[in-house]
Amino acid sequence: MLQEFLDQLSDWQTKATAALESVETLEALMSFQSEFLGKKSALQTFLKQIKDFSPEEKRAAGPAVQSLQQFIRDGFATKQSVLETAALEARLAEDWLDTTKSLPRVQGAMHPLSHVQYKIEDIFTRMGFQIADGPEVETEWNNFDALNIPPTHPARDMQDTFFVDRQHEDSRQNTVLRTHTSNLQIRSMLEQGAPLRLIAPGRVYRNEELDATHDAVFYQFECLVVDEGISMAHLKGTIEKFLEAFFEKPVKFRFRPGYFPFVEPGLEVDIWFEVPGKPGKWLELLGAGMVHPEVLKNCNIDPDKYSGFAFGLGLTRLAMMTYSIDDLRWLNQPKVDFLSQF
Repeated sequence: MLQEFLDQLSDWQTKATAALESVETLEALMSFQSEFLGKKSALQTFLKQIKDFSPEEKRAAGPAVQSLQQFIRDGFATKQSVLETAALEARLAEDWLDTTKSLPRVQGAMHPLSHVQYKIEDIFTRMGFQIADGPEVETEWNNFDALNIPPTHPARDMQDTFFVDRQHEDSRQNTVLRTHTSNLQIRSMLEQGAPLRLIAPGRVYRNEELDATHDAVFYQFECLVVDEGISMAHLKGTIEKFLEAFFEKPVKFRFRPGYFPFVEPGLEVDIWFEVPGKPGKWLELLGAGMVHPEVLKNCNIDPDKYSGFAFGLGLTRLAMMTYSIDDLRWLNQPKVDFLSQF
């Protein structure tokens, strides 16, 4: 009796295998499930027959039925996965949408600040400068102390600086949102030493009153050269070459004395700016100077052997000058009609 029962299980397995191979749709697979795994399937009949066996026969019949049941379930799951994948692929092929034909064809445009930054980077890399990059959340030491900015300097006041963490006595542990990209100059000098030629473009943060010419978040770039024998002549020549390359014409500019803790002497640089239909005027453009010996010392560079110059200006201001934008708030607006002009 047991052998006959086991033969029936084998025949049913063969029948289930053949039936599963012939299934080609999910609807047919559901019918297979009802016939071979449902409440009225032969499997349920086999399970009921086990009670008529002796205890010894049950130890052989029970696992055999369970094995058959698992075999059919595994085959069903595999077939279901194959059919569902095929159905999804067919639907995707049928529902495919060519967005280039059905949607409006609107040409994108580069942001004016990106135009300015890429142009500056191109000018300086062709002159042999590297482009520095680094964190916008910086230590207070890298942002201020290393640049010879004393603890009493107004730039450190909460009204000007966004402090992230100011609870430590050691300024190397306090953190700020960088107020300039000079932190990249410090990092580069500490990591690479001298000689060094770099520009440091990036986003900076200051706690400013928001209006047409001031914002709490803006973009600037700085230039740094450190080597033996660097002089004011190198500074003047670099600024002149940069301005002529950027504005694509000879540029009239002048130096005025200025004070910055990280340079000595410090300079303000004005540019003669003309707008069609209006009289020209001197416009303050950038701050510059020879790198202060204390800054070199802070970066482990011997000021008796090396000297350097640095200057920096706002990318935002350059963008406004280049494209005659009278309100910098336009640069932060997601206005498609404004941005599409560029």
